[in-house]
Amino acid sequence: MNKLKNIVHKNFLLLSGEIISVNISFQTFGLDINEGPTVVINHSLTGNSNVAGNNGWWKNLIGPNKMICTNKFCIICINIPGNGIEDFDFNKNWVLNDVARIFIKTLKKLNIKKVHSLIGGSIGGGLVWEMGILDPNYFKNLVPLACDYKSSDWLISNTYLQNLILINSKNPINDARVHAMLTYRNPKSLNKRFNFKINPENNTMEVINWLEFHGSKLKKSFSLNSYIHMNNLLSTIGLIHKNRNDFKSLINKITSKIHLVGIDSDLLFPNFVIRKTYDYFSKIKKDIYYHKIKSDHGHDAFLIEFNKIEEKISKIFK
Repeated sequence: MNKLKNIVHKNFLLLSGEIISVNISFQTFGLDINEGPTVVINHSLTGNSNVAGNNGWWKNLIGPNKMICTNKFCIICINIPGNGIEDFDFNKNWVLNDVARIFIKTLKKLNIKKVHSLIGGSIGGGLVWEMGILDPNYFKNLVPLACDYKSSDWLISNTYLQNLILINSKNPINDARVHAMLTYRNPKSLNKRFNFKINPENNTMEVINWLEFHGSKLKKSFSLNSYIHMNNLLSTIGLIHKNRNDFKSLINKITSKIHLVGIDSDLLFPNFVIRKTYDYFSKIKKDIYYHKIKSDHGHDAFLIEFNKIEEKISKIFK
């Protein structure tokens, strides 16, 4: 596994007005920095910077002669501050725009003059939008997967429920993760996978065992404060912009090509919302494209349907 690297940013100003010192950790894969074009990949809510290699969460798409070829690109994945890390001041009031600004600051501190592609799914896609708007000439391609340019009322409702569980449950991380898994998948996916199967060893439903497995697994890598922090970030995509006209003006300034990727069975970021975003912004911006992935897996398809993702966006990396 590629070793974690660190950059400390002193006197970083949060939008809340608080000034902090923050350590940013990241990993690089493929070419060394500035030896070739740079691809930045943003991880998901409970993901991390280990995006490639033997245990990489996108190893099917990143590597020699894969969609994002490590012989051609320098790939960087930065850890969202506070993501599963105990040594973090959770009393500070972060929003996703703060993360976007510190990510851009990190890339520029690495002397990266231009980024070939910025790509991410779910909250990572929200970061793609935030970063692309903040620096409209820095990225050649923006690729948000399974994410919209702002948190919807539906998404905010789900993060609100997550916070209620995290604050009030006797087993908060486990129980919140169980609920989250039901938004990451969908009825068709679970019904097809488990088909009302019962585990003969303990006479419990297999789907319950699967949910409890994911709940227990997350407890080993996430603190309670971290999960609350990350859910708050998810609910703040596009928060600092007042209305759609603000976004219209900002997106019109972006010189990047924008590739929106929706998943037809996604419950958390429904595809009809992403299609609506494309229909709206394509009227004011050239070089914006829409791709739909058909999948039974729901929101998590961006972590599962590797062949379909490659089919839709591989041309970007040719």
